[in-house]
Amino acid sequence: MPRFEPLTPDALDVIDRGWRRLVSELGIKFMHEPSLELFAREGQRVEDEVVFFDPDWLLERIATTPTSFRLLSRNPDKHVQFGPDNMVFCTGQSMPFVDDGRTGRRDGTLDDAVKLLRAAQVTPEIDTPGYPILECNDRPLDSRHLDLQLAMYENTDLPVGAAQIHLNGVIDSIAMAEMALGGPDVLERDAGVFGTINANSPLTFDTRMLESLWMLAERNQIVNVTPFIMMGAMGPVSVPAALAQQTAESLAGIALVQAIRPGCPAIMGSFVSNTDMKSGSPGFGGPEAALGILATGQIARRHNVLWRAGGGGLNASPAVDGQSSFEALNTMLPSFLAGANLQLHVTGWLEGGLVHSFAKVAMDTEMLRNMIQEFSPVEFTDESLAFGAHEEVGHGGHFFGAAHTLEHFRDCFYRPEVWTTDNYSAWQKKGGLNATERALGQFDAMQAAWEEHPPALDPDLHAELRAYVDRRRTELGD
Repeated sequence: MPRFEPLTPDALDVIDRGWRRLVSELGIKFMHEPSLELFAREGQRVEDEVVFFDPDWLLERIATTPTSFRLLSRNPDKHVQFGPDNMVFCTGQSMPFVDDGRTGRRDGTLDDAVKLLRAAQVTPEIDTPGYPILECNDRPLDSRHLDLQLAMYENTDLPVGAAQIHLNGVIDSIAMAEMALGGPDVLERDAGVFGTINANSPLTFDTRMLESLWMLAERNQIVNVTPFIMMGAMGPVSVPAALAQQTAESLAGIALVQAIRPGCPAIMGSFVSNTDMKSGSPGFGGPEAALGILATGQIARRHNVLWRAGGGGLNASPAVDGQSSFEALNTMLPSFLAGANLQLHVTGWLEGGLVHSFAKVAMDTEMLRNMIQEFSPVEFTDESLAFGAHEEVGHGGHFFGAAHTLEHFRDCFYRPEVWTTDNYSAWQKKGGLNATERALGQFDAMQAAWEEHPPALDPDLHAELRAYVDRRRTELGD
């Protein structure tokens, strides 16, 4: 579909001048000695931990970034192809709290994560659960990534994300992917995990993220370099300024990936939103964030790199309500209009990303299905004009019983699973449930669907993964 591009060529040139000044005059801080040494060898000026880049060198480096690559699954039918005209959808990520709709807001647990993984598995529109679908606060911090990685293989056959929050997590994620996908040689050809590397905005990359970036790049895995810019906190209170800063940080990170391993798959990340100037709280789903998403698509295409939208279902609401739905749509719709190649946080996001909501998972899935159908091109042919139906019905009749209707009524229109088209009487007879209550019922139905058709997992592979997790948990504990 055509892309919606709000920025003029002059506006793009302004952003271009902005990021060039940032990287060359202020520089980017890298809290990682190997990165600083590599940049110095590449002829970039390094002072303490700050690298002052030649903007043209950055562009030369990112030019080796591929625009077509695969993310493998242990189920060959679910490999994911990244490309300029492809969109990849990922569940909500990293929430510390959960709302199951019954016990209220509370710390997330591994059991909650399993339910969310199972919901992703039975949702054809979801390509990957990423990592982490939830912070499992009932597991030790240093080894909980092992439990969640194992749970992903046990409960889904989708491609997975890496535990990129620290180096051990990346090491273990790649090792487990090698077991599941056929060994190191397979991961040399195609990625087995992807990792999101956040800049510590403004203009900083910290040690832990850089250690993870290096490991992913050295092993030829997908690196999603994402600045985290909340205007007013981690960036100026200006959309053009935030876009220039985001471009500076993401290009610097991708250039590092390419300096480590030319041709490593990498994605330009975007996460531009604003801060409430009254309270200091994060704001999501507003007009500034929508403009940031739309503009980022243009910037990424100018530099010929794939890009990630800030999120598909971001919102600031503390409840599953009208605000959460509108703000989620106001981030998902621009992501489609701008052609985002990777969408994180598509389902379940609530309360500014603090809460993974079961009801919101079902509601966002409904919205995602709507968007996919809305943005899938309709085939216009003479047959689609259904002239014969007009001949059959004539003037002033109805088409309910027409042959064309009877032939196509099962699949001619989108059929909602959470929303309702019942009239008032029919709605009352079914219990008079509101959208949130119906969404909770749909989430329960997702769990039942998983129970009916759980993904197959080879017993030998399962035993190998379990043995690795047990061994590594002991090593990390020691």
